[in-house]
Amino acid sequence: ERGRGMAGGAAGGSVEAAPVEGGAPARRPLKRSTRIALIVISVVAVITTIVLVAVYVVEAGRYVSTDNAQIDGDQIVVNAPTSGTLVDWQATQGRVIKKDQIVGRIRVQGGFVQPQQAIRAPGTATVVVDNGVEGAFVAAGTQLAIAYDFSKIYVTARVDETDIDDVRIGQLVDITVDAFPGEKFTGTVREVQGGAAGIFSAFPQSNTSGNFQKVTQVIPVKIAISDTKGLALVPGMNVTVRIHKD
Repeated sequence: ERGRGMAGGAAGGSVEAAPVEGGAPARRPLKRSTRIALIVISVVAVITTIVLVAVYVVEAGRYVSTDNAQIDGDQIVVNAPTSGTLVDWQATQGRVIKKDQIVGRIRVQGGFVQPQQAIRAPGTATVVVDNGVEGAFVAAGTQLAIAYDFSKIYVTARVDETDIDDVRIGQLVDITVDAFPGEKFTGTVREVQGGAAGIFSAFPQSNTSGNFQKVTQVIPVKIAISDTKGLALVPGMNVTVRIHKD
């Protein structure tokens, strides 16, 4: 009977095998719409890369570009002509001073007589830094104020030494200022400095030590701005320039 029961069970139908524990489930194929979307994305990415490379090649062939540039100007520094007490100080921040204008006095320390020596402005400009403190003692040569003539500002662009051979005086320059993103300015190359910026820094790089690392140097280029359009361009503003090679 036991044998017949086993035979009857086998005859009654096939027995399903138990699933193997830990086996990976079958991978479902991607939908047709998903495959199309992936293909489209890949094609767009390739086309975008090609366009970007083409634009870069064209830009490099026509322009020397850099964003290592700032609005700049010639500093007019007011120094103490002698040692003594600062009195009658007038070169406050934002004030316009005129060439040879008396902007303060130094009371020279002495006995009964304390003469005063006038402090004169070396040029016409607007004060941007005021270090003078009324009644303070200052030594001869102390920097009391820094001023700029905003009518004579320019751009200082630092061009990589590998590109400086393509820069010449008189070339046209496209200028954009970060502070005024919707405005376009033009200018011309006025001067190319005869040395790398690092040579004139307070701590020039030297290769006398054993850990010298070669880096690309930059050459300062002075660019005259054709028209400021009445906007308040002040020294220190970040600038991007494109110097036309033609």
